[in-house]
Amino acid sequence: MSEEVHLRRWFFFISLISLLLPQGYECLKLIRVRIPPYKIRGDTAVLECLYELEGASLYAVKWYKENEEFYRFVPRVKPALISYMVDGIKVDHKESGNTTVTLRAVNMKTTGNYRCEVSAEAPSFASVQDEGRMEVVYLPNSGPHITGERKQYSIGEEVDLNCTSAKSYPASVLHWYINDVLVTSREHLHPHPQVVHPHGLITTSLGLRVPVSSNLFLEGNMKIRCAANVSPVLWQGDQESIAEVDNREAMLLVRGFAARLQADFFKLGLLVSVFLFT
Repeated sequence: MSEEVHLRRWFFFISLISLLLPQGYECLKLIRVRIPPYKIRGDTAVLECLYELEGASLYAVKWYKENEEFYRFVPRVKPALISYMVDGIKVDHKESGNTTVTLRAVNMKTTGNYRCEVSAEAPSFASVQDEGRMEVVYLPNSGPHITGERKQYSIGEEVDLNCTSAKSYPASVLHWYINDVLVTSREHLHPHPQVVHPHGLITTSLGLRVPVSSNLFLEGNMKIRCAANVSPVLWQGDQESIAEVDNREAMLLVRGFAARLQADFFKLGLLVSVFLFT
């Protein structure tokens, strides 16, 4: 068999295979699905699903929350945009389309896994999809509260305090500081069971017990501080990261007077730092 005949047969074979394959095969390509990793309760959330048709015709873009469809865009029907009732989902039709869906006034029930599915028309019927997770954060409406303080302390007595966070989701993480040094000893820290309130909000409490000694006083004062951080755990693939979105503090200042010590208690009102990671 001559080389020319062999090449002709090979060309015929390739042409036949290309005719048998559906037109537009593998043309549909998903560029990215972008889900906000977290939102503050009451915020607006924009979910993005970018794709390239590359010659194919779009059949539908569908969005799911925990495998339950809540949004569909089908260009060949009227109306092209349809939303379905799903707990925690309020679709803003005016701000949604074929590549984005906008959710209004997110709440605790909006938290979940979201998936976008894009499919092409006949003859390929190609389909691509990807997903992401969004957590809705409920910020505390006030700072932590310190209780158990006394007006006077003597050397050798024990400072026995408790710090309680305001309601939040996820739960606030509490830390005690003495003279701006983080207390890490389990001997001095006494955690209490979390309290779960209606709608999933959580209150956290952490006790501090430390004996009063002269070496704890800097220039006659001992500053005791409780910090409450709200830090949702974010996931990207299998990688875990933590974003601090709220930080509030309460402080107790113990002043030394000769052999007696007096505690002046006050709160740092509205000492709030917000860090947003996008």
